[in-house]
Amino acid sequence: MKLIRHGQPGQEKPGVILNDQHYDASAFGQDYNEAFFATDGLARLAQFLKENEGKLTQLSGTERLGPPVARPSKIMCIGLNYADHARETGATPPPEPVLFMKSTTAYVGPFDDLVIPKNSVKTDWEVELAVVIGKKASYIEEPDAHEYIAGYALHNDVSEREFQLERSGTWDKGKGCDTFAPVGPFLATPEEIGDVDNLRLWLSVNGQMMQDGTTANLIFKIPFLISYLSQFMTLLPGDIISTGTPAGVGLGMKPPVYLQPGDVVELGIDGLGISRQTVKAYAAH
Repeated sequence: MKLIRHGQPGQEKPGVILNDQHYDASAFGQDYNEAFFATDGLARLAQFLKENEGKLTQLSGTERLGPPVARPSKIMCIGLNYADHARETGATPPPEPVLFMKSTTAYVGPFDDLVIPKNSVKTDWEVELAVVIGKKASYIEEPDAHEYIAGYALHNDVSEREFQLERSGTWDKGKGCDTFAPVGPFLATPEEIGDVDNLRLWLSVNGQMMQDGTTANLIFKIPFLISYLSQFMTLLPGDIISTGTPAGVGLGMKPPVYLQPGDVVELGIDGLGISRQTVKAYAAH
């Protein structure tokens, strides 16, 4: 299945993609949130779609898409998880996963504007494969990790490099700015994807290809990451794990290149669609 959420920010309704068409699933009666995943929601949704085949309302192509999961309890991210990206940033590939968190207030839809933060001069891009947790996970063994995956989505782990790397302390302050976590356009359940360890992921800025990599180059694979994270915290249904980015970020260029107002960022992953963000300057509300 492919799950979408549509409507204005904060008022999104559940939907699905069937045969490349978007349909409203409000009649299902539940948003795609923690409670949905925790109560076997994917199976219930599949049954609902079977019972309502041909009855769902098709959405217009102009409807805004929100992120495909209602605001998760946490967005966990893995840094330096592609060796080529570690090298381009001057870092050594880590012996254990580098962990940081993105604030849930950064979480937006796949086509929403990307806003450069106030006082930022080094806003950067990162295409990433995101994993959505399907059930409560604590102290999980790696061979069992697949049982805890609800699906996958496309994520742009937008980063402010000065805030992240030059302001001391942890990376989080450069990762959690508003609009810095566009996710979607949809959540794809595992059977939609095939070999998750061999997906092309790419990102362009103003039509120029910047990143073009493959998940085959992940240093730490997804089952290990789920097991690893679950040793330090309980993962809740709907939580997102973003698995890292390949080479080609602005920070790694000589000289570095960063996003400017008016830039258009496009990104995609095999089987997970394409998202697009237009870069806007910060404006006080």
